[in-house]
Amino acid sequence: MQKAMKNGKRGRLKKGETRTALLFAAPAMIPMLVFWLYPIFRSLFISLTDWDYISPTYSFVWFENYISIFDSSSFVKSLSMTVLFALYTVIPSMAIGLGLAILFQKSFKGHGLYRALLFSPWVTPTVAVSIVWIWLFNVDNGLLNHLLEAVRLPASKWLDSRSTALMSVSIVTVWKSFGYAMIFYAAALEKVPAQLYEAASIDGANGWSKFVHITFPGISPTTFFLMVMMMITSLQAYDQIQIMT
Repeated sequence: MQKAMKNGKRGRLKKGETRTALLFAAPAMIPMLVFWLYPIFRSLFISLTDWDYISPTYSFVWFENYISIFDSSSFVKSLSMTVLFALYTVIPSMAIGLGLAILFQKSFKGHGLYRALLFSPWVTPTVAVSIVWIWLFNVDNGLLNHLLEAVRLPASKWLDSRSTALMSVSIVTVWKSFGYAMIFYAAALEKVPAQLYEAASIDGANGWSKFVHITFPGISPTTFFLMVMMMITSLQAYDQIQIMT
């Protein structure tokens, strides 16, 4: 009897704790429902109609919009270019970020300032970054072409040519993103046990062996996280490409 009463009381406490938890989570859940979940389901609903976003009326076409996408050659070309853009930006951003994180493991004068400066492009508005780089890429008066001419290299057309536009936008994205990867890698490197490096040094391991067998496995969860997040960001890229090209 007493055991049953204790179990009932414990169940009521759990229900009360659940209500309290939901109450505290509500301020975060309401914006998520309004600005994330609702738009997702609303977009799915609209994709099943022929609505032109202006007319007050529409009718259901169900999956015709999706079928027409795969019949479009421009969609396949756009998709392939998007995948290329993601590959051109994610891998270099992560590699440069990791290299800088390893470099900044050593303390030197201005260590924190340099890290803040390298991270600052990530928090700078994309529109402002794009406009500045448009000036740098200017074919006639851009700084980059002046630098190429100074070292006796041919000037590039950058954003003015189909053959170099993707590369140009990718350069800007890498420049903007490697600071983000650097911050996460710096935190991950601090969690790798120093005793492993000491043991490897005693066994005669060189720097590359330490990186391959200790550092890289130790930061693999961070690498996976960054790869997923940066790939999503690259596949969703729109404003920067729209402004620059």
